[in-house]
Amino acid sequence: MKRYTIAGLITVVTLILDQLTKIAIREKMVLWASDTIIPGFFNLVHVINKGAAFGFLNRGDISWQRSFFIAVTIVALGAISFLLKSVKDNDRFQVIGLGCILGGALGNLIDRIVYGEVTDFLDFYFGSYHWPAFNVADIAICVGAFFMIISMYRNK
Repeated sequence: MKRYTIAGLITVVTLILDQLTKIAIREKMVLWASDTIIPGFFNLVHVINKGAAFGFLNRGDISWQRSFFIAVTIVALGAISFLLKSVKDNDRFQVIGLGCILGGALGNLIDRIVYGEVTDFLDFYFGSYHWPAFNVADIAICVGAFFMIISMYRNK
């Protein structure tokens, strides 16, 4: 039962941080705006993404990506819930990882359902190279995946 409490708290905190930051960006910045925070390295931007991570399928000429990514996310949420059920309470890396991934997936799912697209706002770059813009949910998913890798390595 302890794993559900820990993963649930991480999920809720991630979801709240993700949604609050996205609300702030949508309310304070015009779409496609950019504010330089650290010149040559970091901007706050307000962009939208109808696709997946790194802009995969982020195209205006296709209309099925919203339904597709909602369906994929719902299947992923089921898989995450199944994995959480089989995790041992003492495998903190896996519990934390699953909580992060669950919170991030839910955060982006809410955007897709409510707005039809995901709000991204963190833009890191070096010179002319820009990492694709991302959000708190994306960070949580990446951190969660990293924790899952650590857990797999530790448990062989």
